[in-house]
Amino acid sequence: METVSGHAPNPARIMEIGLAFWTSKALLSAIEIGLFTELSAGPLEGAELARRLNLHERGWRDFFDTLVSIGMLRRDAGLYSNAEDSAVFLVRTSPAYLGGMLEMANARLYPFWGSLTEGLRTGLPQNEVKHGGPGLFETLYNDPHRLQGFLAAMTGLSMGAALAIAAKFPWHKYKTFTDVGGAQGCLPVQVALAHSHMSGANFDLPVVQPIFEKYAAAHNLAGRLRFLPGNFFEDHLPQADVIVMGHILHDWDLTEKKTLLQKAYQALPEGGALIVYEALIDDDRSRNTFGLLMSLNMLIETPGGFDYTGADCAGWMKEAGFQQTSVEHLAGPDSMVVAIK
Repeated sequence: METVSGHAPNPARIMEIGLAFWTSKALLSAIEIGLFTELSAGPLEGAELARRLNLHERGWRDFFDTLVSIGMLRRDAGLYSNAEDSAVFLVRTSPAYLGGMLEMANARLYPFWGSLTEGLRTGLPQNEVKHGGPGLFETLYNDPHRLQGFLAAMTGLSMGAALAIAAKFPWHKYKTFTDVGGAQGCLPVQVALAHSHMSGANFDLPVVQPIFEKYAAAHNLAGRLRFLPGNFFEDHLPQADVIVMGHILHDWDLTEKKTLLQKAYQALPEGGALIVYEALIDDDRSRNTFGLLMSLNMLIETPGGFDYTGADCAGWMKEAGFQQTSVEHLAGPDSMVVAIK
């Protein structure tokens, strides 16, 4: 049997995608039990590593070797060690630790995504709200420990985009900026480090202030970066030459998205710039799989949030009054839309 392309049908990719949750859960379980952190001091023999992690003898060898096969671990002469990326991003003491986000994915998103079909049929969130509990943001922002981990993980997730924005955007034309919902402060810190003439602020909920100030101080930027407490729906946005919204708009429905863009327009001077960066879906909606899956994640997590294309965002910006817009790729799945007032 041949297809139109002349090749025999092959189910391998279908099976790989359909059972991809096997691979995902192997990695998430490894993070949950602290495997990569345990190996941060050096290689260990498999049985000893299993003993330290309290794993049953039946499964540990297949488990460790699965992680070797997907590039998360290395094995040499029976000794297991962290692969390079794992050592940087999956060891809990690493400043680039991404595991906080993945720990949340393991504890929350993994079971919630099991109800994706229901979400597609109802259009309703499938997280804690489904059973009368608090939503995503209420859950995080009411637990300082979980919030600290989440914001640190957001820093790791946003670092590539922040470095690219610091390098690509023409900061020499401006003096001040505000990162709206700036979390721990990844982008403000990278912009300030790269451009000594810039002074900036993080506008976020009051509970974020000590986390941001600690992060800014660790980079010796306490004098140039400040925290402005507030709620971006209830308060006016602070005035600045440049306003940034990173991984923010996709949390909200279309009316709320447009409200935030209008607030940014009002807070900017003539010639000021708005930068929106996200895992923007490609305009053809066929290539940025991560952006499309992130939009489905917004279905799971929020009442009305969704991801969007660069063309979508540029259109909303022009509705808000911006005259010029441009879209540029940053890093990985992230791109930015820049609008000039």
